[in-house]
Amino acid sequence: MELQSTANANEPASREKKGFARHLPAVARILLGLVFFVFGLNGFLHFIPEPKTPMSEGAMAFAGGLMKTGYMFPLIMGTQLLVGVLLLLNRFVPLALALIAPVIVNIIAFHIFLQPAGIAPGAVALVLELYLAWAYRKSFCPMLVMRAKPD
Repeated sequence: MELQSTANANEPASREKKGFARHLPAVARILLGLVFFVFGLNGFLHFIPEPKTPMSEGAMAFAGGLMKTGYMFPLIMGTQLLVGVLLLLNRFVPLALALIAPVIVNIIAFHIFLQPAGIAPGAVALVLELYLAWAYRKSFCPMLVMRAKPD
């Protein structure tokens, strides 16, 4: 018994996690990628049916304002689509997470302040975003330097 514990103590600390836990970042990345790919694509193709419950007056005014700009709604949907593709292809994941963070903050704020119904998908996206940001935290360290100097 003592030989086993000595052998385990000599194994490298950087050894991969065993079991399902090692797949959690990939699962979270794919789920978040699917959410933003589908909703981003829906912003252009409109294949998801409109909710049956009417939106509040404030929510209608906000959505109408985004549409009337002529560029903001397509920019948001395009960002969601791009981030969804990047996450699904496992390319530039930290960049994708940084790009989608303000969108997720606004999704949550929209549902808290204007339309409480339907907050669940946004809450799931927030949880997945926070988990992935933690999983990729080493990639964000250079951005979090207080006094960065140009090269």
